[in-house]
Amino acid sequence: MKIIFRIHAIQRMFERSITDTDIRNVLTHGETIENYPNDTPYPSRLVLGWSGVRPLHIVVADNAEENKWIVVTVYEPNPRQWESDFKRRKR
Repeated sequence: MKIIFRIHAIQRMFERSITDTDIRNVLTHGETIENYPNDTPYPSRLVLGWSGVRPLHIVVADNAEENKWIVVTVYEPNPRQWESDFKRRKR
């Protein structure tokens, strides 16, 4: 699968000290925790993965026709907004 990084994602990676290796590991070994099937131009999803002990969330669009993942944004989830497993938003 080819990975495409949107400019916004690259800016956030730089600001948050998240590497392309981190992104590749999360997309390969992480878990999809939310799906956004109505996003355009491609359906997207939120993936949870780890860089050591650091949780990471990646929003990635899936271009299945061209076999590409398009990284939209990346961030470390805020524990005040997410349950302790970082899989569910707090209510």
